[in-house]
Amino acid sequence: MASSIPSLRSISKFAFGGAQLLLGSGSRVLGGTPATCSNPQLSCQNTTAVSDLCCFNAPGGQLLQTQFWDTNPSTGPSNSWTVHGLWPDHCDGTFDSNCDPNRAYTNITSILQSFGKTDLLSYMNTYWKDYQGDDESFWEHEWGKHGTCISTLSPSCYTNYQPTEEAVDFFQKTVDLFKTLPSYDWLSAAGIVPSTSATYTSAQIQSALGANRGGLAVTLGCSSDALDEIWYHFDVRGSVQTGTFVATNPDGSKSTCPSTGIKYLPKSGAPASSSGSGS
Repeated sequence: MASSIPSLRSISKFAFGGAQLLLGSGSRVLGGTPATCSNPQLSCQNTTAVSDLCCFNAPGGQLLQTQFWDTNPSTGPSNSWTVHGLWPDHCDGTFDSNCDPNRAYTNITSILQSFGKTDLLSYMNTYWKDYQGDDESFWEHEWGKHGTCISTLSPSCYTNYQPTEEAVDFFQKTVDLFKTLPSYDWLSAAGIVPSTSATYTSAQIQSALGANRGGLAVTLGCSSDALDEIWYHFDVRGSVQTGTFVATNPDGSKSTCPSTGIKYLPKSGAPASSSGSGS
């Protein structure tokens, strides 16, 4: 059952233009083989129903790579945003959640280790952080709520499927995508830096991020007028595992930041040697 998205996701939809920016697909993980997709269609852009949901993401056709900026308490390096998740939205701003309780895995660390994904796990331990300090539960939540709703990650979409490998693909793809979206660096290059006194406008932040994405908008999240979330929106040509992510505008007006007076508060703690999403 589709549901409306609370807080950021509850604001009514309005239409954006159709400009898009191509992003290449990431590497595959070890395990079985996902479906081979010949001339796949771009999600959210079809005019007729597509039956092969191993090569076409539906109904969650718009994929959101979401990022956090937590300052109280601070999480992650002081010079990088952190991973929130990868969410499959319907193309109208609604979404499904917790689609397969039988695959709501509760041992993400062990799953990644069993597939030899030690580098991925190490990266997640630095950049995919829970503000309450329970990273494992956070990862389980993101997979169970959102990952199980991605149609192309269905076990039936794999040849020689190995149990839980679709979850490994989910975390690998989310991190690979995050690394192409260095929010801290993009904002800093435009003079938007964490400060206890400076404020910024929504237009300034959108311009700084859009300059690196063909002018496309993002969804901005604020708490008490302080910037703390960015959602990057994509349609996908083919599967999440092997397809091409195509940057697009949000599927509705969801930002919760004011037009002016936005704070971008500094984190405490040490910086990373290089900001996470740019490394």
